[in-house]
Amino acid sequence: MRTLTDHRVNPANDKLVIEVLDEPGSGGACHLYHITGFNSASNPSDPWTARHGQPAEHSTILFQNGPIGEVGVNGLTHEALLAILVDRLRAFQAGPFSCRENALALTKLEEAQQWLGARTRARMVRGVEGTHAA
Repeated sequence: MRTLTDHRVNPANDKLVIEVLDEPGSGGACHLYHITGFNSASNPSDPWTARHGQPAEHSTILFQNGPIGEVGVNGLTHEALLAILVDRLRAFQAGPFSCRENALALTKLEEAQQWLGARTRARMVRGVEGTHAA
């Protein structure tokens, strides 16, 4: 298990603990991340208290593990996670929290989406998308 610290830049992020719970897979990356250090009770969007009788105090991110062509869809993709971040920053930019820093972060996330899409399209053209082939 490893603990990530790159996110720690302010009191909110300083409280969040991100742990990597698995070992790298065949592609060299880990797939299971666990985040603690928060309590969703004061979050107006919290669905857990109504559904489970208590607020959430952790979140888990499970990424795709293995080629989709062989194992099916079994976790999140980078593209899905980026889409969420892009959506949030676009909303901030359309509202009262618009700023240069958000615009720059949004541009970089959109660029990441474009590069990942280009990689996928190139793999599709080569007929190796959804496999472990390079």
